[in-house]
Amino acid sequence: MLVKLPVEEFSRVLGSNSPAPGGGSVAALSGALGANLVSMVCSLSIGKKDYESFDNELAEALELAQTLSEGLLKRVDLDAEAFNSVMAAFKMTKQTEEEKKSRSEAIQAGFKEAVQSPLGIARECLDVLRLANKLLGKSNTNALSDLGVASLQAYAGLEGAIMNVKINIPSIKDTNFVSETSLEVSALLEEGTRVGNNIYQYVSENIT
Repeated sequence: MLVKLPVEEFSRVLGSNSPAPGGGSVAALSGALGANLVSMVCSLSIGKKDYESFDNELAEALELAQTLSEGLLKRVDLDAEAFNSVMAAFKMTKQTEEEKKSRSEAIQAGFKEAVQSPLGIARECLDVLRLANKLLGKSNTNALSDLGVASLQAYAGLEGAIMNVKINIPSIKDTNFVSETSLEVSALLEEGTRVGNNIYQYVSENIT
């Protein structure tokens, strides 16, 4: 499993000539790091005198952030597996008409999974952004920069995941799937940009 590798080893594998892990796995990791920073901010705020009135909300946010981190870390490996399934489909034999049909169907199924995987990453990265946004003004001001970095990591994960969706979409022949996915991608990016900008502006104005 990629997530079990030491950081140095993961970096070496990432920098090799292997196409997976790639941008999708990195997007998932970026989102997970953002979620972990949100967890840290919550932990540094719960029980503190100035934020006692938000303790319940912070505890709920902490639990959700940990869940999101766990999910995104799993997606680091799942995204690499999704890409590998596409490569495996292309290697299928195509001597007979039946084999050609089976290969074509496997390739289409593989590309759909290669879209669904980063789409899931994008959704969860947006959830991290939403969570960070809810903590503005309700969490430890000494960790405000960490909350800002959390949002940047989550937004990078969101945009990175969407790039991986977009690069695979043209290979899919199912027009309904393409249309529905494209609409969702636009909505995710629009909300993510709005929420990310709001967090960045708040942090920039209150960090000093």
